[in-house]
Amino acid sequence: MDLSQLGESAQYMVPLIILFCMCIGYVIKTSLDFIENKYIPLIMVSIGIGLNIWINKQVTAEIVVAGALSGLASIGTHQTCKNLNHSKKDQENNKDDNKDE
Repeated sequence: MDLSQLGESAQYMVPLIILFCMCIGYVIKTSLDFIENKYIPLIMVSIGIGLNIWINKQVTAEIVVAGALSGLASIGTHQTCKNLNHSKKDQENNKDDNKDE
């Protein structure tokens, strides 16, 4: 994978949409049991597109792509934070286990 492409796709990330979608996704995952987890990415893409269109007050391909990528980035950001949190807890548990020996 060419890492120079990462900089090009970063122009399509909208931090406001990422944060908003992370909050909505968290509420859906923790509070709304009737929505299956497999539908959360589709919901985040839809919300990201809709919110970006609303913010820019026009519809272009670039705005739709930026909204969709920002919605998906919110899922990736959530998973990254979740995995980092779990790895820290695992390291702390391993330290506690080593002290007992």
